[in-house]
Amino acid sequence: MKLQIGSIVRASAGRDCGGFFAVTAIDGNYCFIADGKYRKLEHPKRKNIKHICPTNSVIDINDITDKKLRTLLHEYRGETE
Repeated sequence: MKLQIGSIVRASAGRDCGGFFAVTAIDGNYCFIADGKYRKLEHPKRKNIKHICPTNSVIDINDITDKKLRTLLHEYRGETE
């Protein structure tokens, strides 16, 4: 699946390994991810694309708050477990 803004991804490396995030921006071989709790939408984490696993889900991140993002990712985490 092609990575796009709003894609839900799972981190496969680093201290956030195993966590679900939403892609907020893409810049070459890097993307910026946020989860609404530790990584807010205002300060997303820069992550190498090789270190994430995209899922088949895409959400609309326009006009979304950190709380709504946490809720969406929590529901998604519950579906995959």
